[in-house]
Amino acid sequence: MSTPHSSSTSSAPHRASPPQIPESLTLAATASSGSPSSSSASGMRDAAEDDSDSPPSQMSEDDPGGGGGGGGGGDRWEPDLRGGNGGTGRWAPPDQVLENVLESVLEFLTAARDRNAASLVCRSWYRAEAQTRRELFIGNCYAVSPRRAVERFGGLRSVVLKGKPRFADFSLVPYGWGAYVSPWVAALGPAYPRLERICLKRMTVSDDDLDLVAKSFPLFRELSLVCCDGFSTAGLATIAGRCRHLCVLDLIEDYVEDEEDELVDWISRFPESNTSLESLVFDCVSVPFNFEALEALVARSPALRRLRVNHHVSVEQLRRLMARAPQLTHFGTGAFRSEAAPGGGLSVTELATSFAASRSLICLSGFRDVNPEYLPAIYPVCAKLTSLNFSFASLTAEELKPVIRNCINLRTFWVLDTVGDEGLRAVADTCSDLRELRVFPLDASEDSEGSVSDVGLQAISEGCPKLESILYFCQRMTNAAVIAMSKNCPDLVVFRLCIMGRHRPDRITGEPMDDGFGAIVMNCKKLTRLSVSGLLTDKAFAYIGKYGKLIKTLSVAFAGNSDMSLQYIFEGCTKLQKLEVRDSPFSDKGLLSGMNYFYNMRFLWMNSCRLTTRGCKDVAQQMQNLVVEVIKDHSDDEGEAEIVDKLYLYRSLAGPRNDAPPFVTLL
Repeated sequence: MSTPHSSSTSSAPHRASPPQIPESLTLAATASSGSPSSSSASGMRDAAEDDSDSPPSQMSEDDPGGGGGGGGGGDRWEPDLRGGNGGTGRWAPPDQVLENVLESVLEFLTAARDRNAASLVCRSWYRAEAQTRRELFIGNCYAVSPRRAVERFGGLRSVVLKGKPRFADFSLVPYGWGAYVSPWVAALGPAYPRLERICLKRMTVSDDDLDLVAKSFPLFRELSLVCCDGFSTAGLATIAGRCRHLCVLDLIEDYVEDEEDELVDWISRFPESNTSLESLVFDCVSVPFNFEALEALVARSPALRRLRVNHHVSVEQLRRLMARAPQLTHFGTGAFRSEAAPGGGLSVTELATSFAASRSLICLSGFRDVNPEYLPAIYPVCAKLTSLNFSFASLTAEELKPVIRNCINLRTFWVLDTVGDEGLRAVADTCSDLRELRVFPLDASEDSEGSVSDVGLQAISEGCPKLESILYFCQRMTNAAVIAMSKNCPDLVVFRLCIMGRHRPDRITGEPMDDGFGAIVMNCKKLTRLSVSGLLTDKAFAYIGKYGKLIKTLSVAFAGNSDMSLQYIFEGCTKLQKLEVRDSPFSDKGLLSGMNYFYNMRFLWMNSCRLTTRGCKDVAQQMQNLVVEVIKDHSDDEGEAEIVDKLYLYRSLAGPRNDAPPFVTLL
């Protein structure tokens, strides 16, 4: 059902004075891709995102090369932070001594917030912090230019970059939107020859980029690609073959672009001697690979602790890998079915013996094409598991219950909704120490039946009082169940309830879901991330604005009944960093009510609302340090449409990007 649009425009609300641009803007601006997904649920598995533990991320607007302030003109002595006193004397002026001491102290400062705060004290602290920073987190690759980053930070060892908006996980960002890593790799290479770690999320990475990474960083140890696309097994072969010190190669929810006749045997490119591998994750690489090469690689990798293989691995091959690596702590099982004819495959007892020998296992995932008959084989390790991921396994409640009853120490559990409310009751009865639960839909369409409901949610809230994070997809919900969760699980930090059907009310009373979400923000005092959906009125958003003072990320779908909803959010949620809105009746008036708050946010994403080009232009004209992108749904649309399909607004020190495709208009 399409959302009605309005072509009417509104002016910005009256303000006493225009918003002041802060002296310093943070570097991190937003967080994965328009690439194909293997299933309706797989694109949602990595939709979660929390930057609270990210490396230091702020960049002041002060000129990196600026002086220390004060008079003195051209005769003023300037300390050389890169090379001592620059060879002009044998003594260190007092300022230099103080900065040397400060650098030594800052070496022990590791928390992101502490480092960001230290860099804003004064220019001396700004320079010292820049020279001692070893990890850089950039939440939006367009928030700052690569040149500016490398000019400021002189000794980085680790870089984390995020690209596309998070709604790319739901195929809402058109393919080819951008987020190319090429300019970053080109800049990082000459600046940081000692770089050891690169983590990319929702970025387009080519084989040439991977080749340049392998050539540029001789001490390179860790590459993590999350929800990325654009590369193939040829690029992976380059990394495996040239990065001789590689410890981590994690490929998570990526789209690897390979044709059958272009496959490269990348596994066999790892060094033939003992490797330093600690983590190898490639369960998202859907193409076949050389299993014998993998088995040999595992055997000569004594430090390997994490291994996740793709669906081409059978239980027979799984057993061989486990025999080679009994030290594994995290294991992704592949298909978890036999490749032999019925009756001639590996027995459950034989497989169970292999699991029993893996005494260090605490995390299991995979089960991508599971044969439930083999599930009893994991019973020997269930009691030690702290994390179990069944989000690719279409299990029934009867198939789940014998497994979950053995998982008494589970803290993280991901599962498909095929287990139903009955399966969730079994989880609640056993896993009293559970901290994170994610329930994904087998069918994510709006008119699907859905197998879990308020019954399962209430059971979880009663049996898992220590719960801190929940993602719950369903079609039927009640205020009573949500209120019960708010009371039974007061330590919730993340609450994401996704009612997939549009404007679904309380299934029993027919009332809006306002009171349920109101109870969540009132009773869960630690809440920092919230996703709302279902039939919601302005009343729910008034609750969120009044009580959600710690909320940093808010996602809104099919909700609200007027622009007052947005105004409540902007005025009340003072710590809001990321706001995502889809298919909601908000117009230019609601958008303009946030004019005083956009500079304090990383980004705003709105699609299928009632925005007009004129309203978006008003924001762009009045807020020069923000980038305002208007994105069309179809790249072949010509001319300027009055109604805006998608709006992406973010702050940037670099200004508008220069690689926007034709369907993106920069205002």
